[in-house]
Amino acid sequence: MSVSLYYSAIRPTPLTDGETAAVNRIVAAHMESFPYEYEETLYLYENGAQEPDEIVAGATKMPTDFDRVVPVLDHVLGSLTELRRSLPGAEWRVHMDDFDIPWDENDGYTLPE
Repeated sequence: MSVSLYYSAIRPTPLTDGETAAVNRIVAAHMESFPYEYEETLYLYENGAQEPDEIVAGATKMPTDFDRVVPVLDHVLGSLTELRRSLPGAEWRVHMDDFDIPWDENDGYTLPE
């Protein structure tokens, strides 16, 4: 059975040039530091918006190797935390299938204890 993490941000104003550069920088840093060569990683849809006012959207399929799920999820959630903090005024939704990943102002996106 395949499980995926889905993420999206919406707001009525499009990305600025500075925000687009920040998103690209965060994604590049994520790719460079990702721990597993053959696992799916942070993936933003190429044409961005799938819904009205959507400025960022993507998904990551979780590994089938149970020992890799937590490190991959932790890494992707860290990148999503950086993305959210770089895009003010956006309403975010991060969820694994039907389970919403909570946001914490101090810790960002993390797995519940």
